[in-house]
Amino acid sequence: MAKILAVCQSKQKGTTKKIIESGSFKEGFGLIEDAHASSAWHRQVSLLAIESIQKMRDMGFNVGSGDFAENLTTEGINLVSLPIGTHVAVGDEIILEISQIGKECHSGCAVMQQTGKCIMPKEGVFAKVIRGGTAKAGDTIEVVNKGCGKGCC
Repeated sequence: MAKILAVCQSKQKGTTKKIIESGSFKEGFGLIEDAHASSAWHRQVSLLAIESIQKMRDMGFNVGSGDFAENLTTEGINLVSLPIGTHVAVGDEIILEISQIGKECHSGCAVMQQTGKCIMPKEGVFAKVIRGGTAKAGDTIEVVNKGCGKGCC
């Protein structure tokens, strides 16, 4: 079963995130007290698979959860294969809707500055919070329903 390995948060954009014990996710907003949380956009929460992080480790980089500014580090779910509009459940409470796959990496990215490479542009996944709740390491993550990929589902 797929699971959450870490919940990560930062107060400022463009920085790595720190692992926290648990996080409160607010419907239509994101992770409370995280710099990227906002009701004004579709990238309220970011997710990255440990399998993607491992690719960077295999290249010799000492990186881990939060280093790519992701809110949730996952294991055992192929995030980049999920179409836009897919709903995923995190633990018993949270429902996220996949809103974007990948992003343009900005020059101020802490990982890009340190390593010259970043996996978020191709393997990072972003979501809106449909139903809030609390998430912690060890929680399950599973697909509730697949979207059509057009953002209309």
